[in-house]
Amino acid sequence: MTGNQTLRLAAAAAVALSVALAVSACATRSSDQPTGTPTGSSSASSSVTTSPRPTATSTAVPIEGQCDTGNLSGSIGQGGGGAAGSVEVTLVLTNNGSTECSLQGWPGVSFVGDGNGTQLGKPAEFDRSKPHPTVVLKPGGTAVAPLKIVQAGNYDESACQPKPADGFRVYPPGSTASLFVKDADFTACTSDSISLLTVGGLVAG
Repeated sequence: MTGNQTLRLAAAAAVALSVALAVSACATRSSDQPTGTPTGSSSASSSVTTSPRPTATSTAVPIEGQCDTGNLSGSIGQGGGGAAGSVEVTLVLTNNGSTECSLQGWPGVSFVGDGNGTQLGKPAEFDRSKPHPTVVLKPGGTAVAPLKIVQAGNYDESACQPKPADGFRVYPPGSTASLFVKDADFTACTSDSISLLTVGGLVAG
């Protein structure tokens, strides 16, 4: 082998070594970045999808220690009388659980009938004119809310479309679960353009 051949082989080996080192360095830089890491800055917010509250229960968000609807029972008690063409009764919610719990806000109330819980007419409007403090119910304790009921007979029959009610569907504030309060003493308007009910905020019973 001549001196020129030896020089050419040495040069070729040096070039090959340089290429190998460059490839190795490139591979090392690529491995420094974890797979799947975005190259640009980005931000995302997560959201939890929940079932919408029934229209009649858009009264308050759930509160700490809120009463479980399954531990509550409802009844209708005497109220403060009423004006001409209406009567005011008292909606009573009783804690049947073994521990104290809390309620705060306006209950959702609507007439139900047909023997199967079908809602009759519009749900109750909310009387927001008075305070609605958090009510703590000990076992057996009660919270009460005034419930004004306008007589269906005040309206033209064709507009009201009256029907005897079986009672009331009641959603405790902040809850999407309801309870049934039996009371067949009232007639509802089945038209959704007439509201016969107005309910106040719950207070201690």
